[in-house]
Amino acid sequence: MKNQNNARPVSASCFQKSSAIAFCVAAAAAMLAAQPAAAQLARKPSYYQQQNQQQSQPLPEGPAAQLVPRPSVPSSLPALRSQGDFDQLARVYDAGTPMQLAHALFAIDRQARPPRMYYIDTPRYQLHVRFLRDTRLVPNTIKREIDRNYLVPDRRFLFGTLSWQQNIGSFTYEFWEGDKLTAPLLRQADQQVRASFFGPVKFKTNSTLHERVAKETGIDFVSQEALIREQPFLPMNLGTATGRVRIVEDDSGINALLPDDIAVLRQVPIGLPPVAAVLTERPSTALSHVNLLAKGWGIPNAYVRDAAAVLKEHAGQWVALKVAASGYQVRRLTADEIAALPPRAVRTAATGAMPGSSRAIKPDLRESRLLPLASLRARNSAQCGVKAANLGAMQAARIPGTSVPDGFCIPFAHYDRFMRANGLADRIARMQQQPGFASDPKVRQKALAQLRDEIVQWPVDAATAAGWRAAWQSQLGGGGVFVRSSSNSEDLPGFSGAGLYTTVPNVKTGDALEVAVKKVWASVFNPEAWEARSAAGFAAESVLMGVFVQTAIDSTNAGVMITRDPFDAGHPHITYISAKRGIGIRVVEGRRVAEQVMYSSWSRAIQVLSRSAEDTALQLDKDGGVKEVPVEAGRNVLTDELVVRLANVGAAVKRTFNAVDQDIEWATVGDRIVLLQARPYVERQR
Repeated sequence: MKNQNNARPVSASCFQKSSAIAFCVAAAAAMLAAQPAAAQLARKPSYYQQQNQQQSQPLPEGPAAQLVPRPSVPSSLPALRSQGDFDQLARVYDAGTPMQLAHALFAIDRQARPPRMYYIDTPRYQLHVRFLRDTRLVPNTIKREIDRNYLVPDRRFLFGTLSWQQNIGSFTYEFWEGDKLTAPLLRQADQQVRASFFGPVKFKTNSTLHERVAKETGIDFVSQEALIREQPFLPMNLGTATGRVRIVEDDSGINALLPDDIAVLRQVPIGLPPVAAVLTERPSTALSHVNLLAKGWGIPNAYVRDAAAVLKEHAGQWVALKVAASGYQVRRLTADEIAALPPRAVRTAATGAMPGSSRAIKPDLRESRLLPLASLRARNSAQCGVKAANLGAMQAARIPGTSVPDGFCIPFAHYDRFMRANGLADRIARMQQQPGFASDPKVRQKALAQLRDEIVQWPVDAATAAGWRAAWQSQLGGGGVFVRSSSNSEDLPGFSGAGLYTTVPNVKTGDALEVAVKKVWASVFNPEAWEARSAAGFAAESVLMGVFVQTAIDSTNAGVMITRDPFDAGHPHITYISAKRGIGIRVVEGRRVAEQVMYSSWSRAIQVLSRSAEDTALQLDKDGGVKEVPVEAGRNVLTDELVVRLANVGAAVKRTFNAVDQDIEWATVGDRIVLLQARPYVERQR
């Protein structure tokens, strides 16, 4: 790749010692430009899918018209006896960069006697089917019959790919993730590849089925998960940004960040104020709160191994950052470029957090009754917020095999009455007039903390508090409850608000319920919530907090899922799922990597991005709150059966909300899937 200013490419573990562009890339072989999903899955892009997406046309029935002319290269070879043979037939992505990926297609004709290997001229025949047709191996055979070679055990052909994996320094061979591979087929493929290839080679699994078959046969393999673990760079949200590099050592520095900062985080925090871009030293999941915020703001976000050390010399300096699927670029701005930067307000708008772009739901303060879950529908967003209303809609949908824990809504009117009685408007006005409040995030953070403490101390009208306790006792049996936010400024189509507000878990007494409601109300003034709303254009006085009091469940597993591929919008058939054992608080906090899989309704394949290695989980404490308990380390959280069930439930939830893609929180209690939240999946395009 050619960069400006004569910059030279460097690896992701090093950095330019100048102000020119530093092109930092992972050594992982599958981090491919314009293919974010492939980057996450550590695999080459699908040429077939590219053709379908770009042309929306069926594969031609005759020889392809766009084959690369290579008259001096044979259409195939029966064996690759040298590196030269491989190089002659390989197609190369990202040539000349550390991301270079060379791979060659192969086909094994099992009908021939003996079986015949074809290593294919891959630049010329980008698909196995094109090779078969052009060479007349399957004359007049329709595509449906050729596709049987991926799906049935008595197939004529085995179709695979052989690649050089730079991040592990090894050749691997692999099959399409939807290939219904069997143990006899894998044994034959392994024998044929090893007998016809010049060097050591490993089988690479692309699905949980492939991994089971490899274990059954005893064949040495490398998994996608293992390859991903070796990647020193993972793009979570692609994009460009201009800002000042700020290295944040711990949580104390999070709320001091400014909207034009490029945050380099040593830890993955639960929340984050609006910034220009995010680079983290620890990988997180696509559904961590930080990444959902980055998606909503439309800012670049990536994991970079040793990011603080890599970017140390640029700390405090203005740079231009680009995060791509194949790597990232950083260029120090010149003095003239810095002088020409627009005012901060304009730069903030450029990050995707556009003032005035989001509007809080106009509250209906006439409704002061406590509304039970069974009565809630979409129309109740104006009284209780989208979160509570969506829970009611999901319960009413009666999705087979699921349930929604019972609860009741404390509507906006209670918050409004409480805050008016205690003079909140005047308190906010005085706070905003404090010297430095508008310009210094540390001053804001201190003032907001003081306000939250005051709110929790303010008295609640005795009759109002008694009504909460009565509903808790009569409807929910006086058992443990989660007291959850449901404001008019979250779960919106253009603003998710993920992670901004407080949830109080497993509240078990009437006194604790009253305090918990006030803590949720006070979380309107969490610093990350204040900053995110300000950047998105919400007026302070327009935000009201509803509260949903919901029966606590001691879940076996819990997680989140998105009803499309979060790394590539061109894959609507994908469901992304992340999960951990126990209660799901840690799944979205981002501090520990959850188990992550992707299920394709097209290929019916389950692909593993990461397995959870935790040896503890959160469970309900009998005295209230949650506790950490030991669990069996190394056991998979998600079975294939559960993944498919979750994907089907996700599709049903999406249908419930007018086919809008959803970000869904779920849990399991025994064999039952429990739905805890559904919000529109927000991804702002830049």
